[in-house]
Amino acid sequence: MQHSTRYILLFAAAVCGICSVFVAGAAVLLKPRQEINVALDRQKNVLAVAGLMEPGESLSRDEVTRRFHDNIVAQVVDLETGSVEEGIDPADYDQRKAAADPKTGHEAPPNPAKVRRLPKDGLVYRVEKDGKLRAVVLPIEGKGLWSTLYGYLALAADAQTIVGITFYQHGETPGLGGEVDNPRWKALWKGRKAYDAEGHPVINVKKGIAGPPETDPYEVDGLSGASITSRGVGNLVRFWLGDHGFGPYLKQMEAREQAQEGSERAGGST
Repeated sequence: MQHSTRYILLFAAAVCGICSVFVAGAAVLLKPRQEINVALDRQKNVLAVAGLMEPGESLSRDEVTRRFHDNIVAQVVDLETGSVEEGIDPADYDQRKAAADPKTGHEAPPNPAKVRRLPKDGLVYRVEKDGKLRAVVLPIEGKGLWSTLYGYLALAADAQTIVGITFYQHGETPGLGGEVDNPRWKALWKGRKAYDAEGHPVINVKKGIAGPPETDPYEVDGLSGASITSRGVGNLVRFWLGDHGFGPYLKQMEAREQAQEGSERAGGST
């Protein structure tokens, strides 16, 4: 039995309509679960880069949430001034969306990291224990060879010493630039210094092998066969440590910590 062209088109349209309803319904129903998974993945990455989760450690969802809330205080900060934005809930703030929105973001100045847009406000994670700052975790991003790399950088409370680095999204070549995911390479960052004596961000991923942090504090081993990705990582880290990134916030943080240490020493000497 043959059907007319009109019948076939109507039948196809009906099937497509029914399928689109199912797809749209599934997307709506799954969205809350997807948002929960995104938040959980973000918490895991922050814990890992802050040294609060061991490489390869498997944690339940409840344990990730507990460990995050016991140790991490999120803040939204004005990137230009470094001041904390009290009127914005960090739990609801998406820095990447804010950068893309003309109302909350703007075009970035020309930069080696090839960051094209910046948010007015950035999201930072303070690692605190017994009310004392231990480290701060900063979101970072920038171009590698094939993709934009998105990750986190953790600095100690001195706003100078690197605690860790991790990337949670990129499209670099496996075995080459993709080695940014290698735990052995990420471990090489710990103990390096982000700034020189004049306060300029100088940490660099060199071509070749760097010395230990004690004798070569400003350089990290390059990724073998991935010089462009290596250069990109160095560029993006320095960008977010600079004046257009979290530099103003880190300067304020360092000043507060120094003032608090001075006050504690003065109190202990009386």
